[in-house]
Amino acid sequence: MVFDLVLTNLPLFLILVGAGLIVAEAFAPGAHFFVVGVALFAAGLVGYLGAFVLPGTINLLIMSLVVLVASVATLWAYRELDLMGGPSKGKTKDSSSLRGSTGRVTERVTPTQGEIKLEEGGFNPYYKARSLDGEIPEGEEVIVVDPGGGNVVTVESVSRIRDDIDRELERDREQQRSRERESETT
Repeated sequence: MVFDLVLTNLPLFLILVGAGLIVAEAFAPGAHFFVVGVALFAAGLVGYLGAFVLPGTINLLIMSLVVLVASVATLWAYRELDLMGGPSKGKTKDSSSLRGSTGRVTERVTPTQGEIKLEEGGFNPYYKARSLDGEIPEGEEVIVVDPGGGNVVTVESVSRIRDDIDRELERDREQQRSRERESETT
């Protein structure tokens, strides 16, 4: 009697839990809840419809089989159809791969606080950020110079970074200006 009571209510329970997990996927994307949600929802529907035609234990076995098949099919479709919108969108980055990544400041960055959005930042491209020195205003382009170890990265403004090429270009500009001044005086 208890077994029959559970079997008659199990499909409804699976439908509700599956629907809840599908909705939860909207708040935490990444196929974590979606695959299980679709599998439970499908098993609940099959179990509900099968309850009118099949005996309880056979219906339970079919629902179990539907969970496995629906999970595999949903995961395959999710990955094959690339529902996250691009090959790098669905990939989480480890901290060492963040070095050299560029992004924009979303909240003023100082040596003690701030936030940036990386262009290729994975599922959640927003990171807490600290500057090496000084303040970086909102909207400015930055580059990660030290990825740290968690979700806090050290950044530097792209406009402040000077390398050997920049110094050589500046030296050439200075030489050009001094030649122009000399030619004007003669």
